[in-house]
Amino acid sequence: MADHVASSVVDAREQFDYDIVIVGGGPAGMAAAIRTRQVQPEASVVVLDKGSEPGAHILSGAVMDPRAIDELLPDWKQLGAPLIQPVTADEFLFLGAKRSMRTPSFLVPRCFRNHGNYVVSLGNVVKWLGQQAEGLGVDVFAGFAATEVLYDRAGRVKGVATGDMGLGRDGERTDAFQPGVELRGKYTIFAEGARGQLGRQLIERFDLAEGRDPTSYAIGLKETWEVAPAQAKPGLVVHTAGWPMDGGTFGGGFVYHLDGNRVSLGFVIGLDYQNPWLSPFEEFQRWKTHPAVRAHIEGGRRLGYGARAINNGFPQSLPKTVFPGGALVGCDAGYLNAARIKGSHAAIKTGMLAAEAACAALREGRSSDELTAYPEAFERSWLQAELHESRNFKLWFKKGAVVGTVMTGVEQWLMPKLGIRTPPWTLHGKQPDHSSLRQAHQCDPIAYPKPDGKLTFDRLSSVYLSNTHHAEDQPVHLTLRDATVPVSVNLRTYAGPESRYCPAGVYEFLRNDKGEDRLQINAQNCIHCKTCDIKDPTQNIVWVAPQGGDGPGYDSM
Repeated sequence: MADHVASSVVDAREQFDYDIVIVGGGPAGMAAAIRTRQVQPEASVVVLDKGSEPGAHILSGAVMDPRAIDELLPDWKQLGAPLIQPVTADEFLFLGAKRSMRTPSFLVPRCFRNHGNYVVSLGNVVKWLGQQAEGLGVDVFAGFAATEVLYDRAGRVKGVATGDMGLGRDGERTDAFQPGVELRGKYTIFAEGARGQLGRQLIERFDLAEGRDPTSYAIGLKETWEVAPAQAKPGLVVHTAGWPMDGGTFGGGFVYHLDGNRVSLGFVIGLDYQNPWLSPFEEFQRWKTHPAVRAHIEGGRRLGYGARAINNGFPQSLPKTVFPGGALVGCDAGYLNAARIKGSHAAIKTGMLAAEAACAALREGRSSDELTAYPEAFERSWLQAELHESRNFKLWFKKGAVVGTVMTGVEQWLMPKLGIRTPPWTLHGKQPDHSSLRQAHQCDPIAYPKPDGKLTFDRLSSVYLSNTHHAEDQPVHLTLRDATVPVSVNLRTYAGPESRYCPAGVYEFLRNDKGEDRLQINAQNCIHCKTCDIKDPTQNIVWVAPQGGDGPGYDSM
């Protein structure tokens, strides 16, 4: 347990001192906490999770590669880890508007082969990892959002502060006001997931992205269904390419059959898409109507919905992951294998590597310096080799679907057959996702069909299934650098793309009594996907964490 320092200053924040402070209770953060206590049982460790409980904000497909968890907790099966359903079969489909073509098994690229992996609810896995961490003596504080990085006089990271509770919508204190607390550590590990609020600040402050390619993202949308036993095919993993995406837009779908007559399905769209009329949510709903997809869920019952921005994960865009006093791990840094559509094993592995470097530093009596042993260990790891092999995957698709498909076949099927594991060339990205939108008059509007309420649905009924809750009387956490830009630039030039790229109906353009356009922000709908923070063409929207515990509750996902 940490040392507690009480302040004598009225309303000053309380301070808790730890050896290791971990921001984010996902697979990377929990792995870092567990590994620290395994290597150095006397070290004091705390994990801060902004969700109401560990796993509440976790959203992923997911097919999990157990390689990293095998290393972290070799006896995970005996400990009851919720990796229950092994993959039993893989299918890869190319979709046309009405038909589909199945890729013969012998032609399926290595990145889409999942033998030995498990179909899981990653939220349940993270909840279980939290229990293992607590069993090792880690303090896990759920419902606390870290909103500020703390620095010492030399500019080194010395911890984080949680957000104040009980502020009204106007930013003033209410009767329920409680100041945030400071958690100070000899080292602070940031594991917030893709586009982390504090991770982004650290990358800018320490110039961690200097000399790297721009980070590329996608939005992933997901639903979980309960289907009839006759439809259930436990362990079946299906991936799709083609319809409804056009040849210039990166995207594809997945259908994963879990145990218990449940099916997880979703759609991923690269946030470098060009047409401002495109709506990822409607594309997902439309995709479900394809005969090859609807056959898996038709007649079933939708249980849950969610969406999340994800890294496209190529090593050329990875920032420097260490700085004085801390480190970035998991998707906060960008560790994800986009070719395999997997990131949980990378998150766990990088969390372990950072923890091992921090423990070595603590044993040497060090603090607040750069944990250079962490990136050095990554360069020697199997994870680096894996990511290096697939480093060009997303970048080929920036050249169009045909080129991307052909070159994925060359790099992920043909070359391995010839004994060449990694291509001798490296591609580079040059354009950030937010700069890719074309002006609205340059693109054709897209007419989406109305939802039928049986197979396809609207945003608001979907948000309801995400169990999202935000206290009404608190500052809006979707902030604008300039309140005039949404109308003067986004609406006039791009036809208001935020009203379409948001998968939760947060942004609406309305008319006031004078007939003037205005942007309404329905912050209570936000499911914390962070797409707006990434895709806004003027980078005017900044996502910040609401008060701790608020947001989605992905219990059924």
